[in-house]
Amino acid sequence: MMRRFLPLSLVVAFFLSIASASFAAKGDIYDMLNLFGDVFQRVRTDYVEEVKDSDLIEAAINGMLSSLDPHSSYLSDKNYKEMQIQTKGEFGGLGIEVTMDNGLVKVVTPIDDTPAFKAGVHAGDYISAINDEPIMGLTLSEAVEKMRGAADTKIKITILREGEKEPIEMTITRAIIKVRSVRSRSKGNIAYLRITQFDEKTIDLLKDAWEKEKKAIGDVKGIVLDLRNNPGGLLDQAVAVSDAFLDQGEIVSTRGRDTENNKHYMARGNNMAKDIPIVVLINNGSASASEIVAGALQDHKRAIVMGVKSFGKGSVQTVIPLPGHGAMKLTTARYYTPSGHSIQAKGITPDIIVEQAKIEPIKKTPLQRFEANMPRRLLSEDELKNGKATDKGDKKDPESAKDEKPETRKHLKSDEVSDRTIDGDLNDKEDFQLARAVDLLNSLAVYKAFK
Repeated sequence: MMRRFLPLSLVVAFFLSIASASFAAKGDIYDMLNLFGDVFQRVRTDYVEEVKDSDLIEAAINGMLSSLDPHSSYLSDKNYKEMQIQTKGEFGGLGIEVTMDNGLVKVVTPIDDTPAFKAGVHAGDYISAINDEPIMGLTLSEAVEKMRGAADTKIKITILREGEKEPIEMTITRAIIKVRSVRSRSKGNIAYLRITQFDEKTIDLLKDAWEKEKKAIGDVKGIVLDLRNNPGGLLDQAVAVSDAFLDQGEIVSTRGRDTENNKHYMARGNNMAKDIPIVVLINNGSASASEIVAGALQDHKRAIVMGVKSFGKGSVQTVIPLPGHGAMKLTTARYYTPSGHSIQAKGITPDIIVEQAKIEPIKKTPLQRFEANMPRRLLSEDELKNGKATDKGDKKDPESAKDEKPETRKHLKSDEVSDRTIDGDLNDKEDFQLARAVDLLNSLAVYKAFK
């Protein structure tokens, strides 16, 4: 049968261009190219089943890129088009941001209101099998490809979760994921702005949300900028969001192997909330672009960062189109905060560490007493004014006799954060971190009133 040699010639040409750029090592590169050609030809002729030439070449390219780091990969033409759609805020799948860790797919974060989110997938979960087929041995791109599929089709995933002795099996129905990247509501005089990811519409949606809350509240005392479980997205949108709260200074810098290509992104004075205190919420699902925003506002002392340490993805991926053959996603630089702090594998450490917690009521014991139910007590001035007779008895004040329910905290691990409580019309008691952020801003407002 006729064989197609064009893909191989393209790859050889690519390698030869590298060889010509490094004359000293040219001999070694030619030897390795010969080795590649020998292996390629032997697989084509002797493998137990016939394999398409294009599949072998794509696998070779993907293997080369994925061996560099978890975020470099080859994108087939189909995957490249899907990635372009995703940055516009709509794509198909389960709704999870993932990376590769120790041969397994690690969930960076589930996206709000998606099938994975509703099924109970948590940040930090490891996916070990898809439809009972082990992940081990697959590249990240291959694993993601298996999880993709048409809307309304089902997929079974096996999850390993810290603290759980047995694997967790979930059957999830795929859907078209339409991400609303900014949500907002008011909490008294506090504006709550949540960014779920950084896509092409984020900065415009953020400005609209701010104007809406500012109009509804009137006298805004503070802003909660919630970046928890935000996996990142477009760099220019992270810069624009940071710029929306800064007057001046550097927002982020990127530094690669060639110092001439280093870039510095500066604020242009577009601060839309001058003199209004800000608390930024982060957790271990906050990655990449969300870490850029948190780091910039923290370093400029424009915001108090609260929560738990972020994910620590501080690398820059450049998508390089390969005409007619998709694209390659290559890690080309690292992110640095204005103070020169590298985000990579370190993350952003909050100014105030607040673990997520569950609020539980504690019943008052019968032994608790108050002055109001002491025997032979003095009457209060209100009781005297109302002409209440003093029986000097041991009766309990009706209010004090009620079962009081002071709040206490049961700490959860950061990856056990009640992810399903951080976005929606829920009582603050169900979201301890948000409640503490609102408390802090209210306290700052009270303090400011005393000055």
